[in-house]
Amino acid sequence: MQIIKRKIQEIVEKSLFKGKIVVILGARQVGKTTLVKEIHKKYPDDSIYLNCDEPDIRSAFSDKTSTEIKAYLGNKKLVILDEAQRVKNIGLSLKLIADNYPQIQVIATGSSSFDLANEINEPLTGRKYEFYLYPFSLAELTAIYSNLEINRLLEHRLILGMYPEIISDSQEADSKLKILVKSYLYKDILQFQNIKHAEAIEKLLQALALQIGSEVSYNELAQTAGIDRNTVASYIQILEKAFVVFRLNPFSRNLRNELKKLRKIYFYDTGVRNALINNLNPLQLRQDVGALWENFIISERLKYTRNNGLDKNTYFWRTKQGQEIDYLEEAGGKLSGFEIKWTENKFKKSKLFLESYPGSEITLINRHNYWDFVI
Repeated sequence: MQIIKRKIQEIVEKSLFKGKIVVILGARQVGKTTLVKEIHKKYPDDSIYLNCDEPDIRSAFSDKTSTEIKAYLGNKKLVILDEAQRVKNIGLSLKLIADNYPQIQVIATGSSSFDLANEINEPLTGRKYEFYLYPFSLAELTAIYSNLEINRLLEHRLILGMYPEIISDSQEADSKLKILVKSYLYKDILQFQNIKHAEAIEKLLQALALQIGSEVSYNELAQTAGIDRNTVASYIQILEKAFVVFRLNPFSRNLRNELKKLRKIYFYDTGVRNALINNLNPLQLRQDVGALWENFIISERLKYTRNNGLDKNTYFWRTKQGQEIDYLEEAGGKLSGFEIKWTENKFKKSKLFLESYPGSEITLINRHNYWDFVI
C-alpha cells in the first residue's frame, strides 16, 4: 500500500527550526516511524534518523554532557530520535541540546510510556512543541480511496478499526488485530510503575468495551475488575495516557438536574475495542451497532479536530430524568450538540437543552451525512 500522508505532517514541519524540541507522541504501531522518516527524506544531507531501540544509540544520549552529544551529532541540523523514551533521562539530554545548540532541531517520538514516565515534561517546560499521532482517520484515507470506496468500506472500519497495519493487510486483518492488542496494548501499561494486576487491567478494559456509549461508574467497574475505586481511577488515567481510551465528562452549567459525576469512556480505535471482547462479527450479527457507531464517529471527530489544530471542549449531556445528547462541542462560547445514530433519519431535539442554552444547536449525525462531520 502506498504511503498515506498524515494530516499532522504539515503542522509538524511548520514548527521546525524555531528553537523548540518537537515531540510526537502516540500509541505503538500508529505510524510514528513512517511519519518521521517522511520528514527525514526532505533533509537528505542535513538530518540523521536514530532508533533508540539500539543499545549504542541509547548509550550515546544517556547521562552525557552537551559537548559529548554535539560531538556525536556532528553537523547535522535535524536529529530524529525514534522511541526516545528508551533513553535514560532523555528529558535532560534534550534540554541540554535545546539550551546549548538551538540551531539543532530535534524530533523525538515516543509511545505512551514516553509520556507516562514523565521524562520530558519538567525538563522541557517551555522548550517543546507536542503533537499526537492517532490511528488513521477517514480524512487521511481519502488520499487513497474515493468517497464511494470509503462508504463501502465503512463497516470494515467499524469492526476492524483504523490501525495502519490492519488497513494495509485486509487478508490477515483479524489475526493481526488480535496480535496487536495482545502484543502492544498491555506492554506499556504493565511496565508503568510495575503494575502487577494484568488480569485486573484486562477485566477493566473488557468492562469499558462493553459500556461504550453509556455512563460509567468507577464503583461498578471496581466490583467487576476486583480492585478498589482508586485503583480503577488510576488505571483509567494510565489507559488514557497510553492512547487506548479517552473520556467525555458531563456538561453542566445551569440545571440542577444535570449529571455532574458520571463520565463516558470511549476507545480511540473500535477495532481494539472489538478485539478486547472477541467480537469481530459483521454488523448484521451484532447487538451493539449503535454504540459502536457512536464510538467510531466521536473518535473520528476527535482526530479531525486535533489533526486540524481546532480547539474545542467536548462533553456529553444528560439529565437525571434521562434527556440526553450524545456529544457536545463548545468553542467560542457556542454550544453544538450532536445526536449520533446509525439508522435514524429523524430525532427529537431536546427542548430543555435548547431553552437552557440559547444560541445552541443540535444536529443528527448518521451514516448518510457523517462525511462533513469527520472529513
